[in-house]
Amino acid sequence: MDFAARLEKIAVLARTIEEYRERLIEYVVEDVGFSRRVAAWEIGLSVEQFRAFARTRDLLAERSPVCREDEEVALLLPYDGNTWMNTAILSIWLVGNRVRVKFSTKGSRIARLTEKMYRPVFGSEVRFDHRGGREFMEYALRHPKIPVVCIFGSDRHVLPYDRLCRLTGKKLIFEGPGNDPFIVLDGADLDRALADLMDGKYHYSGQTCVAPERVLVHESLYEEFLDSFVAATEGLHVGPPSDPEADVVPLASVLAAENIRHQLEDARRKGGRILCGGRIEGLLVYPTVVADAIEHMLGMREEIFGPVSFVAPFGFPEEALRIAKANRYGLRSTVYGDPQEAGLVGAVLRGDPYLREVPEMVFGRFGTVSVNEPCSISWRDALITKPIGGYGYSCWVWETVGSRFVLKQGPKLFSLETSLPPAGAREEARGEMGC
Repeated sequence: MDFAARLEKIAVLARTIEEYRERLIEYVVEDVGFSRRVAAWEIGLSVEQFRAFARTRDLLAERSPVCREDEEVALLLPYDGNTWMNTAILSIWLVGNRVRVKFSTKGSRIARLTEKMYRPVFGSEVRFDHRGGREFMEYALRHPKIPVVCIFGSDRHVLPYDRLCRLTGKKLIFEGPGNDPFIVLDGADLDRALADLMDGKYHYSGQTCVAPERVLVHESLYEEFLDSFVAATEGLHVGPPSDPEADVVPLASVLAAENIRHQLEDARRKGGRILCGGRIEGLLVYPTVVADAIEHMLGMREEIFGPVSFVAPFGFPEEALRIAKANRYGLRSTVYGDPQEAGLVGAVLRGDPYLREVPEMVFGRFGTVSVNEPCSISWRDALITKPIGGYGYSCWVWETVGSRFVLKQGPKLFSLETSLPPAGAREEARGEMGC
């Protein structure tokens, strides 16, 4: 099958998803608990993003799959990924691999409906696995016909598989958590910064790995920005997922709600001011702004994964950089400020344009750095033409090269990492689209 035929299959899937739109929305709302507004938005965005695959022709058309005909790539998806996760499946399939997909058990009806949509278009080229997540991981890492395993999830759950990957020689591609800094420098356009922060923070009720969580504001703007942020946060509509007007809905994870409870208790003990929210009723975490955050608070060190922000002042850009970099995660960062100063801060935070081998985990760098640009722009075509990923315990690749077990970090495309360049091609050319 040539590249044009593969693109046509993706176009057919886009039309099929549109046909099942209302049922998909229903399942996302009832099974996962995301709001109806978010579910509908995600379907529209995903269908629109599928068109971006056409722009990968020069990068991918001559590449060959990493899998032989009787092999497949295993892909484990997170519960916060629904329609948009089709981009991960299609990126791996587009280069010629067969794919075995495991959806979260929270979205079992979504998985079965997705399987129903895929089967007439892709046949056995994309298969759906319905066993439990841990069982699927063991299966994928031990099965001799699965050379690559791609996982979205928790770093703590995946790190213990280091030894098994070494023994089996599997390539493991991991995409995980973030505790992303949002930096507001002196000279920032506060209206633009606030609009981006509100959109990124409360979309999915904060349940995305790239949601801003540590908000660092220059001391000259601190109280003004806090007042505006709190006022905007208090104006959000909190309701059930079925409410079409709801901005914030209950969380999908009991563990996430419990983690936030501990983070807020810790913040209170350490002098944090909870300016709004702070209430948790079951899975419903009310939109919360914690002021005067300090580096040793749990919310400044761990992923929050909910509608809670920790806000801290700083006096100089160097201080903001130190706080931003002092974290185990390095997924995404955002900087607003005078273009020249913001550009310099962004350059310090930004990692390499594409994945590369490193001797050990790299901390204090980020895979995506946005400077005076909203997330909707800097994240456009992510996973398709724009490499995503990062550093530290946010993302990594384990791979056996020859007899060496290597660690790689940085942004990546699944399509490149599950395919081989044409004979004689320079691998350095990878990732030049969107980097």
